[in-house]
Amino acid sequence: MDLRERLDASRMSGYQWLIVGICTFLNALDGYDVLAISFSSNQVSEEFALSGTVLGLVMSAALLGMAIGALVLGPVADRIGRRNMTVIALIVNTCGLFLSATATSATQLGIWRVVTGLGIGGILVGTNVICAEYASRKRRGLVISIYTAGYGIGAAVGGSVMVTLIATYGWRSVFVLGGCLAAVSLVLVLLLVPESPSYLYNRQPKNAMPKLETIARRLGHPAPVDLSGSSAAQQDETADSGLLSLFNARNRRATFVVWATFFIVMFGFYFVNSWTPRLMHETGLTDTLSMIVTVGLTLGGAIGSVVFGLFTGRWSTRSVLMCFSIVAAILMAVFIFTAQWIVLVIVVGVLVGMFSNGCIAGLYVLTPQSYSASLRSTGVGWGIGIGRFGAIIAPTATGAMLDGGWSPQAIYVFVGVVLLSAAVVLLGMRGVDVEANRRPEVRHTTAA
Repeated sequence: MDLRERLDASRMSGYQWLIVGICTFLNALDGYDVLAISFSSNQVSEEFALSGTVLGLVMSAALLGMAIGALVLGPVADRIGRRNMTVIALIVNTCGLFLSATATSATQLGIWRVVTGLGIGGILVGTNVICAEYASRKRRGLVISIYTAGYGIGAAVGGSVMVTLIATYGWRSVFVLGGCLAAVSLVLVLLLVPESPSYLYNRQPKNAMPKLETIARRLGHPAPVDLSGSSAAQQDETADSGLLSLFNARNRRATFVVWATFFIVMFGFYFVNSWTPRLMHETGLTDTLSMIVTVGLTLGGAIGSVVFGLFTGRWSTRSVLMCFSIVAAILMAVFIFTAQWIVLVIVVGVLVGMFSNGCIAGLYVLTPQSYSASLRSTGVGWGIGIGRFGAIIAPTATGAMLDGGWSPQAIYVFVGVVLLSAAVVLLGMRGVDVEANRRPEVRHTTAA
């Protein structure tokens, strides 16, 4: 039994939960970053005299960077290591955040937001796989859901802080704080997060054996590590690596379903997270109340991710994801109509965040399960990358719809209809044996 099988079958140690915690904190940077530009949008728009369309482009800049980062860096992470990619991406992300605070025009801000997004894209393709591989088979669904909850936690806690920061120091302060948090994260990864075991087994880079032995000791599995038995699996893995392998007979159906669902879900998710403060303000709420509603939405997102993980212990990932997407669509359509009642709009906002972020959690659980170890970062990266194009289009399209005379109510109903189509797309996963798409070394992961 190699280290991966030991991790799969054994009870999770404190060190494994520490790795999960750090990865969750890294995912929180994504939530913080998206809300940073969302909460800053009114001040940025006033300072640079931006139209709705131009503001939408600025809000989409980081999402473009995330898409490029996920698409390009996912395959690179499979080659150089998931931990190494995370370290490089954190450096890029830190620089982008600090430079965003120095922007003197919308163009400069857009450029630095793209750089920030490149870093986040690289972080996500590395940490999602690391988190999944250091979880036991029994806890994997819950672990990935906790990891996904990091987004909502980062947005909710960060958003609460941003309200005071913006009021006291202006919009640039939120990017300075974000850069500091990213720098702290870099130190934590360098000191505490190990490399992906599957990468060390399959690629066998220099010093792979001592690295695996060190990881085994820290995890409480001191038995000797043997690489000799992995040669056949390594050859088998090589045949299922590279971007084109996403479209071979074993993977193509899952790939198309994952891509389409990521696109739809992220379209709705990033619309509601990016534009809720502005659209709630359009309905008559003050800036402060609009931000409070958005914080409630992101707090619900953190709850929804964990709830999704609990449901997957009883039902399949695909079934739970379909149900979450249907409920999220209905709530999205009615959300804006509750704006006249403060308590109700906050409650519905929490529920919208809960079910929409639960859909993201479901995709983060489903996607790594759908590919073999050597293709995992590529599959996750391209799924996230394609989804980010939906996220990019959402803020820009919303700005254009506002400029075109659409009411906030009409926009939310439209997005609700879009989200409903995710449930239809997921029907295409019926009959796909996700377990068969994986190699023997990951056979013990939670079936979708």
